[in-house]
Amino acid sequence: MEAAKALIENCWIDKKRDKELYMEVRRELPKCQKFFREQLGWTIINNEQILKVEKIPAHAESYMGITDFSESRDYCLFCAVLAFLEDKEEQEQFLLSELVDMLELQLKGVMDMDWTSFTHRKSLVRVLQFCEHMRLLEAYEGSSDNVGSNIGQEILYENTGLSRYIAVNFAYSIANFQSWVDFEKQQNAESETDRGHYRINRVYRQMAAAPALYWSQSDNPNSIYLKNQRQWIQKNFGEYLGGQLHIHKNAAFLVMDEEESFGERHPREAMLPELVLLFCGRIREKADEGVWMKRQDECIIVSKKEFQKELYDCRDRYRAAWSKEYREMEDEKLLTAVTSYMKSWMMIDESDGEIVIYPAAGKMIGNYPAEFELKEKNR
Repeated sequence: MEAAKALIENCWIDKKRDKELYMEVRRELPKCQKFFREQLGWTIINNEQILKVEKIPAHAESYMGITDFSESRDYCLFCAVLAFLEDKEEQEQFLLSELVDMLELQLKGVMDMDWTSFTHRKSLVRVLQFCEHMRLLEAYEGSSDNVGSNIGQEILYENTGLSRYIAVNFAYSIANFQSWVDFEKQQNAESETDRGHYRINRVYRQMAAAPALYWSQSDNPNSIYLKNQRQWIQKNFGEYLGGQLHIHKNAAFLVMDEEESFGERHPREAMLPELVLLFCGRIREKADEGVWMKRQDECIIVSKKEFQKELYDCRDRYRAAWSKEYREMEDEKLLTAVTSYMKSWMMIDESDGEIVIYPAAGKMIGNYPAEFELKEKNR
């Protein structure tokens, strides 16, 4: 179980960086590789440098990405760096100036890089730091931290050879793909030749790599498979990852026990998850009272204005127990923090200026002790 968790939790397991974990997982890999290959349909890379499972999701979600990156420019630069490293031999050294010149050529016609711009230099810093963190390259002389203020400094890097494993190897050409939509279209086209097998992979991928699986119609193939095979699915997840499979009318969740949890968790001990739990409690109250009506698919649609009002009312109600940061946070900043967090956990989405509240928002709620409520009321 721990080997499977480690392979999902990490992009890869680098032998040079964590030899003990690498050796432990490699010993246990034969026990879980069938689960990855057959149920999840994911490819395993197993060599003397890294162990990696190529985790292709069932659907692209907004929270799936490199959290260190904040601009689309970062991703373009990163792809250009990968192309640059592709032409380098393992352990070959190069200078920052050589890399910068090649980045300009690689991105010509895609975007113009202006190294006099601080934002452009910061994008490069984020990319270089991420590459070093993943050990795609190593700095031998100098530091990437200073590139943001001085692009002219020289840094000596070495190519580790790991860059060849960072991108997923597809069995089809993606040269003409324009967005994530094209990848899903290709997957859907492939599923027509083997619907049953692809449906298994799609369900397992969504349950393993996303907070929830939703459907709107009772005859949805995913829901039918989940309900018919729930014991087998529970057995597989219980054996390799842990957790309990919860299937509702229009949603399914893999709920992890606290001692079995791994990776990103909700809730965790931090102020933002705590206040989201409280806010979800308010949402549940609105639904139970019939003020916010659930649709047939168990979703709730409210205006952005209504959503904001409830959030600010929630803050006013519990303000005394919140940390100073969130207690004094500006309205718009609080709204952005909460909505971003809830979107990342598939609790809400925005559509045409309205907020779509998904079943996950009512799955887990929080409240403060009655003594707190009474104390605040009597103030």
